[in-house]
Amino acid sequence: MERYKPNVTVACVINCDDKYLMVEELIDGKLTYNQPAGHLEAFESLNQACEREVWEETGLSVKAQALINIYQFQARDDLAFLRFTYACVLDEPLTPKPQDNAIRRALWMTLDEITQLKSQLRSPLVLQCIHDFRQGKLFSTEVVNSRFL
Repeated sequence: MERYKPNVTVACVINCDDKYLMVEELIDGKLTYNQPAGHLEAFESLNQACEREVWEETGLSVKAQALINIYQFQARDDLAFLRFTYACVLDEPLTPKPQDNAIRRALWMTLDEITQLKSQLRSPLVLQCIHDFRQGKLFSTEVVNSRFL
C-alpha cells in the first residue's frame, strides 16, 4: 500500500471592519476565490509559510496572530490536504498589490459576498475557516513548534 502523503498548506483569514481579504485566480480556466494560501516549502515554519503566501498573493506584510484550526481535507481519492489556517486582524483595510502573476486580484469582501460565490470557492474550507474565526476558535501561534536540525 502506498503511503498517505497529504499536501501541507497554509492559509490566512485576514479581517478588517467585518470584511475579509480574498484572492481571485484562474484554476483550470475557472475563476476561483480563496484566502491567501499555498504550500509549505522545505525549511520553512508554518508561520513563515503563511506570511510568505500572504505577501506573494496580496503584497501585504502581516504577522499571523492566531491559529484558527488545522483541517484535513480529501479533495479526491488522489488529492488530500492538511491545511493550517491562521488569522490576522487589521486596523485598516490595506490596499493589496498581488506579487504572484497567478493571482488576478485581491479584494476585500463581506461574508455575504463570499457566501454568494460558494460555487467558485477553492474548497469548502474557505467558508469553514471564516465561520470558525467568527466563532472565536483561535489558538496561539505557539501551539505549532517548528524546529530544523
